[in-house]
Amino acid sequence: MTTLEQALAAIAPLDRTREAEIWAHLDDLTKPPRSLGRLEELAVQICLIQGTSRPRMGAKRICCFAGDHGVAVENVSAFPQEVTPQMVRNMLAGGAAINALARHAGAELVVVDMGVADPLRDAPGLCRRKIRQGTDNLAQGPAMTRAEAVAALAVGMDLAGAAARDDIVLLGTGEMGIANTTPATALFSAYLGCSVEEITGRGTGIDERRLAHKAAVVRRALDVNHAALRDPLETLAALGGFEIAGIAGLILGAAAHRLPVVVDGFISTAGAVAACALSPHVRDYLVFSHLSQERGHRAVMQALGARPVLDLDMRLGEGTGATLAMFIVEAAVRCCNEMATFSGASVSRRN
Repeated sequence: MTTLEQALAAIAPLDRTREAEIWAHLDDLTKPPRSLGRLEELAVQICLIQGTSRPRMGAKRICCFAGDHGVAVENVSAFPQEVTPQMVRNMLAGGAAINALARHAGAELVVVDMGVADPLRDAPGLCRRKIRQGTDNLAQGPAMTRAEAVAALAVGMDLAGAAARDDIVLLGTGEMGIANTTPATALFSAYLGCSVEEITGRGTGIDERRLAHKAAVVRRALDVNHAALRDPLETLAALGGFEIAGIAGLILGAAAHRLPVVVDGFISTAGAVAACALSPHVRDYLVFSHLSQERGHRAVMQALGARPVLDLDMRLGEGTGATLAMFIVEAAVRCCNEMATFSGASVSRRN
């Protein structure tokens, strides 16, 4: 098992010495230079991650992490907590949106129990890595202990290592957990300095009154955990969730194995921000899939200097946006590898 220290030591920034060569190949393709826009930028990123000017695509895997949150007792969600295990079972039965999109994309879906407040007996196909049956209420103190946060990170890192051994070429993140927009919002405020009022959103569809209450809960969480917010790992433990830490660990492990990760929406971005706080170089390995309709995601993307691939007014989570963006990443690689070149085809360049 890779330790957190080993993973952090293995993460290196991308070697950009071949970037000019990669762009020269793309500019030689039979099209006006840079006319494929973001597709070419994505192709360059995948090339740099793989260390080649001829990148490969292959097996894809979505890891959907599930966990419950003690802060749910603060009435911050429109749905009760029992929806979390119900939706996990729905995913395992193949009936969720992520199942439909993963089948369409030809991506394997792995559903991981990180901390669902239910034993989930008779749940075939579930990856059982439960840390505990739900976090503590972050509005009253730390959601997790430091040891629990490290254990949750280790689960994600283990799954990234398994993906590398299985020759997975593209990883995606997903999550399921009632009330998890609250810890995500708290993490964005703590890590990025985002205004609580600006980024607190409606999550599963709360009304205006409960939205104001939710923002107050986030502010209280930041206040009671203030002493922990000087350290990125302690911040994750204090304000995060088991599934968010699992996502952060998957990203750290993927970067250590030089695997690109397509990040889903609002919650997955919180895991990505936590991973970047622990190791800034992981940013090079991330593709942000879509701009969530969840209020605040745009501000978070701006704070990260990130440009999401898609904007489809989605806010479901589960890995749905990441799965769709995998199509775009694959399209970028196909153009890089399969288009003819001016130097090899009988096509005249522009004057």
